[in-house]
Amino acid sequence: MDAAAYDARLDALWRKNWPAEVSPKLAYPFGEIPLGDYLRRRAMEAPDKPALIFYGTVITYAELDRLSDKCAALLSQHGAKPGDRIAVFLQSSPQFVIAFYGILKLGCVHVPVNPMFREHELEYELNDTDAEIIVAQDSLVDLVRAVRDRTKVRTVFSTSISEMLPADPTLPVPAGFDQPPVAHADAIDFLPALRAVTEAPPRVEIDLDAVAALNYTGGTTGMPKGCVHTQRHMIYTAATVCSRDGGQSQERVRVNFMPLFWIAGENAGLIVPVFAGATLILLARWDPVGWMAAVDRYKVETAGLLVDNAVQVMDHPDVGRYDLTSLKTTTCSSFVKKLNLAFRERWKALTGATLIEAAWGMTETHTNDTFTLGMQRDDWDLKTQPVFVGLPVPGTRFRICSFETGEIVPLGTEGEIVVASPSLLTRYWNKPEASAESIRDGWFHTGDIGMLDEEGYLHFLGRSKEMLKVNGMSVFPSEIEALLGQHPAILGSGVIGVEDERRGQAPLAFVIIDRDKAPDLSADDLRQWCARNMATYKVPAFRIVDALPMTATGKVKKEELKKLLDPVGT
Repeated sequence: MDAAAYDARLDALWRKNWPAEVSPKLAYPFGEIPLGDYLRRRAMEAPDKPALIFYGTVITYAELDRLSDKCAALLSQHGAKPGDRIAVFLQSSPQFVIAFYGILKLGCVHVPVNPMFREHELEYELNDTDAEIIVAQDSLVDLVRAVRDRTKVRTVFSTSISEMLPADPTLPVPAGFDQPPVAHADAIDFLPALRAVTEAPPRVEIDLDAVAALNYTGGTTGMPKGCVHTQRHMIYTAATVCSRDGGQSQERVRVNFMPLFWIAGENAGLIVPVFAGATLILLARWDPVGWMAAVDRYKVETAGLLVDNAVQVMDHPDVGRYDLTSLKTTTCSSFVKKLNLAFRERWKALTGATLIEAAWGMTETHTNDTFTLGMQRDDWDLKTQPVFVGLPVPGTRFRICSFETGEIVPLGTEGEIVVASPSLLTRYWNKPEASAESIRDGWFHTGDIGMLDEEGYLHFLGRSKEMLKVNGMSVFPSEIEALLGQHPAILGSGVIGVEDERRGQAPLAFVIIDRDKAPDLSADDLRQWCARNMATYKVPAFRIVDALPMTATGKVKKEELKKLLDPVGT
């Protein structure tokens, strides 16, 4: 199929079907400038406006600008230079926001590290990035200490969520977050160190196209890959989000509970609010009561949820105690539970807002690649299943190609989602072969299955065969298999996904045990070993087998494993 004719036809369809509520042009309030400069401009224009509110602790734009300047200066004092990777090993907190902007202002590279990681995963990411400085939560410093000698980490900053909580919180604080800070002799206390900084940060000329963040995602082979993102990617993503609200972003109060280490949380909790000049109500984690209290007290207008979260709110016995009618825009992502007409009707009755699908995106594209706003008339979006994800945001393009040949397939035909975007990763960090395989002539081959229908709307039909979604988190069997290969008594393994009512999907590992080395090793022993070495949501169930079905080239036949599922044993 002729690519130029295909693209031209899609352009015409997208222009024809573009909703009136959404601007087809992107607006950059201060132009295409670094995010640190956006923060400075917001601080000059509205110094006393709350940039974020954390359970009642208010940080104004002027204060966030000042603290992030101090952070940049502090990092510089400890030897950080532009281009250096700085690891942030924190749960969502004001310290995370301060560190993010301090790192960017210094021209360093933000490396968010999943706070659910175990020793093996932390060590891998620190070594892959060669990070020499880490800002860690006090409760995670022991884990950093365990791997430090096997990494290049030379400076550890420690901080506690409780240090940023007010004496009288305005919202319910999740259990455990109000614990007194834990001091560590081999770590620098982050907040006192910030307060002690007196000099200005060094003046750094920021290149919008330089490496600004390494956002890790699961890979189809081996361990996770770092997606190289730039500040130009970040501000483009922010502009696409803000283009959907008719220029009202600055006035709107937003709430975010999504983890800031996750790309969706990075966008919703770190980048978009400052770009828009909005006030963010930041929650340390999901809690239905805390979320409802935040919407009620602070008259939140914009929120993003998982469908599961929305259902928890609607089903909560105390939902009637809270006024949620300030909500104007509520987007949701369908991972375990899927958005349907019944959920939408209930949400509308409760809040007055329409629950809409947040649409399609990947860590590699900085997410937010499509939108569905303006496509809800008569619930048309939900009636055009399977998984309608709308139109591409301005500047982003899609094709559907054959998995086998790479050729473009006709509209209405299933194939691989291929995307070109101004926020497409520059490359995978330290992975030239994976980069060349996935990025071809400026188009990213996602491995996701999709369809562009006859009107040009994108439908997402499923992830690639290997990837699982466990509670909305990406889990790749190959990563679990790579770790299982380090167990001294495991001779071979094959990991597949099984449906799970509570989590959506769950990993199941078939393993061969060397009984000479471990005559009594059980499935429970293996689960405990995995729990010590990987994030909880990745820990598989086990079936111990005598042999694995193999191809002639030595690969496990995953389809053959699926035939063994009935009955599922331990």
